[in-house]
Amino acid sequence: MVGASAVIESVSSAVIGKEVAADSQFDLTAVAEPVPAVVKSEDVDGAVNDGEEQKREIVLGRNIHTTCLAVTEPDADDESTGDKEAYMASVLARYRKTLTDRTKYHLGYPYNLDFDYGALTQLQHFSINNLGDPFIESNYGVHSRQFEVGVLDWFARLWEIEKNEYWGYITNCGTEGNLHGILVGREVFPEGILYASKESHYSVFKAARMYRMECVKVDTLLTGEIDCADLKVKLLANKDKPAILNVNIGTTVKGAVDDLDLVIKTLEECGFSQDRFYIHCDGALFGLMMPFVKRAPQVTFKKPIGSVSVSGHKFVGCPMPCGVQLTRLEHINALSRNVEYLASRDATIMGSRNGHAPLFLWCTLNRKGYKGFQKEVQKCLRNAHYLKDRLIGAGISGMLNELSSTVVFERPKDEEFVRKWQLACERNMSHVVVMPSVTVEKLDDFLDELVKARSIWYKDENVNPPCLAADIGSRNCCCPQHRGCNS
Repeated sequence: MVGASAVIESVSSAVIGKEVAADSQFDLTAVAEPVPAVVKSEDVDGAVNDGEEQKREIVLGRNIHTTCLAVTEPDADDESTGDKEAYMASVLARYRKTLTDRTKYHLGYPYNLDFDYGALTQLQHFSINNLGDPFIESNYGVHSRQFEVGVLDWFARLWEIEKNEYWGYITNCGTEGNLHGILVGREVFPEGILYASKESHYSVFKAARMYRMECVKVDTLLTGEIDCADLKVKLLANKDKPAILNVNIGTTVKGAVDDLDLVIKTLEECGFSQDRFYIHCDGALFGLMMPFVKRAPQVTFKKPIGSVSVSGHKFVGCPMPCGVQLTRLEHINALSRNVEYLASRDATIMGSRNGHAPLFLWCTLNRKGYKGFQKEVQKCLRNAHYLKDRLIGAGISGMLNELSSTVVFERPKDEEFVRKWQLACERNMSHVVVMPSVTVEKLDDFLDELVKARSIWYKDENVNPPCLAADIGSRNCCCPQHRGCNS
């Protein structure tokens, strides 16, 4: 009988022989060409185009392919000459100059550009990833959960919910907060209908499409606030199904704040008990501002709401998109799943999350605190009223909701003017979102340039400014037909 050691030696020899044979057939030089060939594309008529510039349809803006910076392969001697590094440094220097210039003329989007996070430069060399549940540490040790949970606790205190009663996480953007809040509502009420005002952020309707939810759009008042009379009609038409509501704490265009108390009262009047509705509050911008405005309807978990989301790169002022999402802990079990790969649980949308964002938020919250944010809110509201008064004084249609820092006015006639000041436009409306980084001096520069430009655009008496009566009301419209704001 052949001994066991002989058998093992024989098998090992056979295996080694196969590996050697396989290695002898492997040509180390036979690797794929490192630079892929230029893809030949087809024109509309089917003809092959060998790299000639093709015309692309430009939708709503300029085609970035006309200005993009190509990635080029380094030359063979680049490593020794340093030409590639020098080229990249010059490109980045020019880009920095562009960013500096663009920041000077930034008025239409709700971003606070007044920040300094130099102390965090020392951490940029680390790949910080807050995988999965922020409250449960995973096997991946390069995380910032201790900062993330500290930030979440700060917002839990702001929105009045106990630490042991909430669950949340720092999202990658405000849209993710809406996607998560509405998903929780759908999981709590799988047959529920989503109700949202027609002036809700587009991410709400994106969520409805993604989750294949029935969605009912509700009319709005001229202010942009949800019309609870129309909401009542639509709730009564679907009394047999639970209601999932998106409540806006600041709409995208007009900065309108839905009356949360009136929404809850409307639900109750329609026969919806608290176990048959779920409210998500989209507080992207004003969710952090409203708690510091005395007359504002308060967003608080002491009321029957299910979740609140806010953006971190807006009023807070972070250099990258991020946000905060809080919901009731009792709801999250419907979403949460064990993930063996992480040795953790996960109820987030994205799984992997930017671990640097909590550091930026933590630094800002520590530096400013509740009192610091209160001062900034007061400054923004004061400057917004200043802008509105100057617009009306110049005979320009304008509107400002009482609880808002978003000033709506007539859409400039010249698109280059719109691009220069980075204004957000919809129909005949444009707006300026007054943030902490927007000074009175910047507003004066903008107004002076707008007034001067209008004198050119409308010097012909047959060319008139747009009418905004249908959008903001006749008393706020200064077009020749209404002249409301001059009366």
